[in-house]
Amino acid sequence: MAAGAWTFTNGGRTRLLNGTFDLDTDVFKMALFLSTSNLGAASTTFAGVTNEHAAANGYSAGGAAITLSLSGTTTVTVDSTDAVWTAAGGSIVARFACIYEVGGDVLCYCLLDSTPADVTATTGNTLTVQINASGVFTLA
Repeated sequence: MAAGAWTFTNGGRTRLLNGTFDLDTDVFKMALFLSTSNLGAASTTFAGVTNEHAAANGYSAGGAAITLSLSGTTTVTVDSTDAVWTAAGGSIVARFACIYEVGGDVLCYCLLDSTPADVTATTGNTLTVQINASGVFTLA
């Protein structure tokens, strides 16, 4: 199954519009979370989200650095680099991904499988969160 759409947290959209998030200069990461995580619309700080994938099997705590980019004028698309992890010594299993500001708040999250089901990369294989060709989101 395909990953679900990216969903803003309740405060993510506000933090974007009031300038708390600066997509040009802030450092962002994408992290993976288990099915038992509390990640959802009410999530605020990254530190408050539970059950991130353990720092093991090719996954580092806090996830992978990503670069957000802006394009357009009257319609602005926010795009991101894909996050890639290679499983080593065991599987990487996740249900959710989130994009968050390092040292700060969660911007948005998605289900990795719209069923929903866990996504698994076994040893020697990669787990790639590929951003849709239309970007993470669009402001029009």
